[in-house]
Amino acid sequence: MTAVMRGVRVLEVAEHTFVPAAAALLADWGAEVIKIEHVERGDAMRGLASTGTAPVGGGVHVLLEHSNRGKKSLALDLTSERGLEILYQLAGTADIFLTNKLPSVRAKLKIDVEHIRAHNPNIIYARGLGQGERGPDADRGSYDFLAFWGRAGIAAAMMEAGAERVPFPPAPGFGDSIGAMTIAGGLMGALFHRERTGHAAVVDVSLMAAGMWSMGQAIGLSAQLGIPWAQPPEGRTGNPLVNTYRTSDDRFLSFSCLQVTRYWPELCQLVGRPELVDDPRFADFASISAHALEATAELRTVFAGATLAEWRERLASFSGQWTAVQTTLETTTDPQSVANGYVQTLESANGTPFQLVAAPVQFDEQPAPAGRAPELNEHGDAILTELGYDWDTVIALKLDGVVA
Repeated sequence: MTAVMRGVRVLEVAEHTFVPAAAALLADWGAEVIKIEHVERGDAMRGLASTGTAPVGGGVHVLLEHSNRGKKSLALDLTSERGLEILYQLAGTADIFLTNKLPSVRAKLKIDVEHIRAHNPNIIYARGLGQGERGPDADRGSYDFLAFWGRAGIAAAMMEAGAERVPFPPAPGFGDSIGAMTIAGGLMGALFHRERTGHAAVVDVSLMAAGMWSMGQAIGLSAQLGIPWAQPPEGRTGNPLVNTYRTSDDRFLSFSCLQVTRYWPELCQLVGRPELVDDPRFADFASISAHALEATAELRTVFAGATLAEWRERLASFSGQWTAVQTTLETTTDPQSVANGYVQTLESANGTPFQLVAAPVQFDEQPAPAGRAPELNEHGDAILTELGYDWDTVIALKLDGVVA
């Protein structure tokens, strides 16, 4: 049973990734999501040709699919009186209204909290913004590259000393997808609260808040010590088993063995350096901490002597915590990923197969099945018919440009 949100209707007025991806998660878990799109162009993501580092296309717009799978699409002109009337009718049937429109835009379109709740007092109203609902930049647009990555302290913390440029996020929609999980979790909590108390909450999540939460421990330490968080200098962790090591084929092993004295003897035996176990420099915690740079240098030489495949085999029995540093492509065939259904194969509207990452929360030990994203206005006629519009009226709305 993965459809824990079955019976919940979500009305989405949002574009790009951050907020739509939250509704996509709810759709994976069984919610009915009606996506309101621009009457002519649809969600702006439909026209995205490149992420800046890689082209988008190849028969399937996987970025659009990631954040819009399992939804219904209605292309509607919200600047028209009749279009807004249809939106209000849908709001009257929904449990959640979800938007990423800026405060000034919501007011102009008449889709703010008071407008929607005039037609459904019990609806949960959710807003996803760049910097939050209050403050001097509340009405400034943003993206995850800015509010999540740059403003929340992540990019600066990732910079190496003396770096010539600020590092880019590791993936398109990186902060958006993390923020989307936050929105989805908040909405499930709001639904539970409404069920228990009858109170429908207003839910706010921002990219900046999600980024700061991701950096929460570092921000807490920074505030306490008065020092910005930064990358540690080489070997300065005091623990050679919390580090990364290059292999002979230019791949990397990553270790995070916090109890260094527990795992050091075992590792030294496995890598063929048993003499390091009795080396006085590494005999106890104080010694190995004092000589962490030397221990790190010894391991660098060791791991550079074999390929990643060889180290996978030799370290298979190691009881400490380690992993091969994998590429995004390798994650799709990782035995753990496959066994747990972390990647799913779907078909686009035209029958082209493609893969998407599954929702990160599983219920009853089953990955939630993801549906494909809708074509623009694919469900428009059915949604209007359900609202009680006859076919002549639907045709008139199309001719007037109110719906696609």
